[in-house]
Amino acid sequence: MKYFSKLLLAATAIISVYSGCKKLDEADALPVYQLGNSPVLSSTAATVAPTLADTNKAVVNFTWTNPHYSNDSATTKYILEIDSTGKNFAKENTKTVIGALATSLTGRDLNAILLNLGFKLNTAQTIDVRLISSYNNNNERYMSNVVKVGVTPFADPSVLTSTNSSVTVTLPNAALPSNTFNWTASFIGYSDIVTYTLQYDSATKNFVAPNEIAAGPSVLTKGLNQGEMNATALTSGIPGGNTGTVEYRIKAVTAKGAIVYSNVVNVSIKSYVPILRMYLPGSYQSATGNGNDWDPPTAPELIRDLRSGVFNDMYYIYIFLPANAEFKVTTGRTWDVNYGGTGGNLVQNSPNNLKVTTAGFYRITVNRTTLKYDIREGRMGFVGGATSAGWNPPNVFPTYAMGTPATNLFVGINTFVVNDAWKLIDNNAWDNGSKAVDETRSYGSAGGDGSTLETNGPNMPNITDATSRKRVIWDGRDVNNVKYFISPATEMRVVGDGINQAGVNDWDPPSSPQMTYSGNGVWTISITLKAGKDFKFVAGNAWGAFDYEDNSGQSNAVGTNKKN
Repeated sequence: MKYFSKLLLAATAIISVYSGCKKLDEADALPVYQLGNSPVLSSTAATVAPTLADTNKAVVNFTWTNPHYSNDSATTKYILEIDSTGKNFAKENTKTVIGALATSLTGRDLNAILLNLGFKLNTAQTIDVRLISSYNNNNERYMSNVVKVGVTPFADPSVLTSTNSSVTVTLPNAALPSNTFNWTASFIGYSDIVTYTLQYDSATKNFVAPNEIAAGPSVLTKGLNQGEMNATALTSGIPGGNTGTVEYRIKAVTAKGAIVYSNVVNVSIKSYVPILRMYLPGSYQSATGNGNDWDPPTAPELIRDLRSGVFNDMYYIYIFLPANAEFKVTTGRTWDVNYGGTGGNLVQNSPNNLKVTTAGFYRITVNRTTLKYDIREGRMGFVGGATSAGWNPPNVFPTYAMGTPATNLFVGINTFVVNDAWKLIDNNAWDNGSKAVDETRSYGSAGGDGSTLETNGPNMPNITDATSRKRVIWDGRDVNNVKYFISPATEMRVVGDGINQAGVNDWDPPSSPQMTYSGNGVWTISITLKAGKDFKFVAGNAWGAFDYEDNSGQSNAVGTNKKN
């Protein structure tokens, strides 16, 4: 019985399978999805030459036929490709459209594409355009025909604005903000870097030869301080202390080399006379360690006389010159404005060099306004009630003169009278108040060690401590700030590896022997030295004190100057 049931069940299963197959044959067939076909692309214009006014207008329309995919046509994907004619779409620009059978490009859209392709502004060229259709997942891609369109890119400049239409600038406030220029982006839609430059020129010059201030890539603002605004005025031909108008514009350059200029903005500037700097190029430079001969970029700079009435006019320097040295004075580190001359008279761009016949330390003074010059011995000494010279300049030199170790540097030792006044002076007569190039310069300061010196200024602070022997340094090596330094001159040591004395370590100031002060800046010592070794003099018992090195060509003559 069980066996019969199993057979019956098997037969039923076979019949069911057969019946199912029969039913499938009688049913409708599964749907067959047809392949699409290539779209046909068309353009509404064969040539397009948009202008800036067409920025937001549709300048060209592209339409195409339906590729008839077996899907909802609203999901069909289309990619419009654009490239230079003949480049085979190797570096195409694209625009994607979903579902629609048309698209348009505004003037700015098309312009950005053309600039991305490296097309020249305002030059007619040709592009190739084609369409790729596909399902939304990029399957079943078909490519259209290629359409050629003549195109001409247009200039799409920045719009420049200025925070101020007029400014007044002054030398004391040169570092303070003055004006800010802002501008919109050029070539909107362009995908690469655009570099901006602020150009300027005097009004009505039409930027024939403009000056430039770099702004940088993708930068849309530039602030200028008062000194920089003044420089634009002076460079544009507005004399210092006068008012004039400067024109500004923005130059924009794409990475592909397209250049466009913004609108012009005018700014009225009341200028000031800037700091002028003067230099001393000549035949002496190489021999004295002052750069290359006749080379303004490496020549020493003259000190500016900061006094009212001669500011930016009078300049001077204390410097060693070899015999028969010749030189000129330049305004700035070029030969553009230079002065020579004879007989105390300066002549701009003169063929005659200034000169000295005898080697020595000189004070050279020039006045660029009066066109006068003066060359005399360069010296500095102690004068005043606190000195043995008293207030009588003829007593100063040579007994109370300071040493001349370097350009614009004097060093001297003096035993001061406590609680009395003193100054430094560079001649054997008092200043006559002329502010002429040949005047005496005395120097004073109301401040202590490290303070700025004033020409013909107040007396120095009185010496009040018991250590009245002082080392004084007149330091004009920073031509922007002439200072003095004062410290006790209580010791001088011989330091080195050439000292043949028990207990003295090599190059060790604390264990090195002290010298004896003999007056008038002279220190002496009797000491045994090792042959072939080195030493120097140190004005203290530790490194960092004032030290003196050999500047005599290794001369052993007594009184030969040594460099500090």
